[in-house]
Amino acid sequence: MRSVPELTTNAVGRRVPTEVNGVPRRPYGGVGAPEPEGTRHGPPIRSCADYPRDGDKRVGSLEEALSRCELRDGMVLSTHHHLRNGDRVAVPALETLARLGVRDAMWFPSASFPCHAPVVDLMESGAVHHIEGSLNGPLGDYCSEGRMRGSGVLRSHGGRFRAIQDGDVEIDVAVIAAPTADPFGNCDGSHGPSACGSLGFALADSMYARRVIAVTDRVVPFPCVPWQIQGNHVDFVVEVDSIGDPAQIVSGTTRLTRSPERLLIAEQVARFIHDAGILRDGFSFQAGAGGIALAFVEFLARRMREAGVRARFVRGGSTRVLVDMLREGLVDYVLDGQTFDLDAVRSIAEDPRHVATTPFTSYNWHGKGNFASLIDVVVLGATEVDVQFRANVVTHSDGRLLHGIGGWQNCLAAGCTILAVPSFRDRIPVIVDEVTTVTGPGERIDVVATERGIAVNPRRRDLLEALRGSDLPLRSIEDIRDEVEALCGGKPEPPCVTDEPVAVVEWVDGTLLDTVWRLAPR
Repeated sequence: MRSVPELTTNAVGRRVPTEVNGVPRRPYGGVGAPEPEGTRHGPPIRSCADYPRDGDKRVGSLEEALSRCELRDGMVLSTHHHLRNGDRVAVPALETLARLGVRDAMWFPSASFPCHAPVVDLMESGAVHHIEGSLNGPLGDYCSEGRMRGSGVLRSHGGRFRAIQDGDVEIDVAVIAAPTADPFGNCDGSHGPSACGSLGFALADSMYARRVIAVTDRVVPFPCVPWQIQGNHVDFVVEVDSIGDPAQIVSGTTRLTRSPERLLIAEQVARFIHDAGILRDGFSFQAGAGGIALAFVEFLARRMREAGVRARFVRGGSTRVLVDMLREGLVDYVLDGQTFDLDAVRSIAEDPRHVATTPFTSYNWHGKGNFASLIDVVVLGATEVDVQFRANVVTHSDGRLLHGIGGWQNCLAAGCTILAVPSFRDRIPVIVDEVTTVTGPGERIDVVATERGIAVNPRRRDLLEALRGSDLPLRSIEDIRDEVEALCGGKPEPPCVTDEPVAVVEWVDGTLLDTVWRLAPR
């Protein structure tokens, strides 16, 4: 068993370790605290003399490329997740490291999916030490049970970019799956047999890693236009038969709900935005990729048509629903950080109003502003919400790791943050006294919408005043909790966990917001 690190209590009353994976860490001190210091991290300086004069950086295999990357035990290898569950690059890259004799590597993905389950075997063999990235499915189970030798670090998309930029994580080798590339290393995600749309989550990796490998199944003559990753950052280009299955971009979290109760929530959220005065010409919005959020967009579009209102921009994760609104003229631009289905992939390739963005422009807390704070309203989901309006998106109520943070935390900077959630799932209340894991502080969450009523955070007196006279079912969050507990037969059982941390949740500034504890043996 690992030694239990020293713990401290942060500004939301949660115990967090003072050290994670051998690095001293600061506890969360509140939104906007502390102020950042220092300068941005930089990769090693390279010389054009070390690269082919004709610009052709192609090598024969991924193994050859990796073997030329100054490999060492304990190194950090990063990958991105734009191909989602269809990815065929991350696992082969890690397996190749193992064949080359690397031990105790840290895998640093922008997200993980069920297709990455073989990484468990690589951790068991000692090739991979731990993962700093989303942990779900078999990877979440492995970490939750305390089997991973290091601690998981859960960061938002913007938090990951910030961590790389600030030097919290120094990437040795970044492996970028590129649907199209030229021999020089310019990469595009919107064209080719494995087109996935935007490559924004790989931008920081390409800029700051010591070595960068582009893996592609479509090589075009220089220049690859448009390019989303610049070849000046790329060391080697590897051509393979397939980088992935773009059909697997679509997952269970990117399909509209058919549940009558959840459709009711979606419809009421659209009404809320109208009644609160947010729905006006030139407004902006963002919705998550969950079923309720996707259905909300369709209800919102209907209200926009009725009111003759046009949105200046929407932020994505883009989906067919947003693409349809763009084509209809209900929105001027889609600012796309991640492409969630094949309709959106085609749109980003064909429509100049569908713009690829990155976590730097949209989410980075240590930037000179970001797009997230320009959004009027965002609609998201959660696994739990408590009466202090704090929310959880990373663990189930039993304490088991369930999801990554994604862009969820970053979206809380919007003018109005709405969590659209069912009041219970599988007879387990979603509205609770205290969330299992704090992923978002209550001061950043404005509205909780359920099928049993809508609760507005008392901090938002402006919203409450704007809704005076509305016939929406406005209730206190305590009333909704009480009704749900009575319906479900009482309060949910507390998680059965030990005092051993297995992962931490970072806030957007890199401070520690909460701890995920090892599950107690059954």
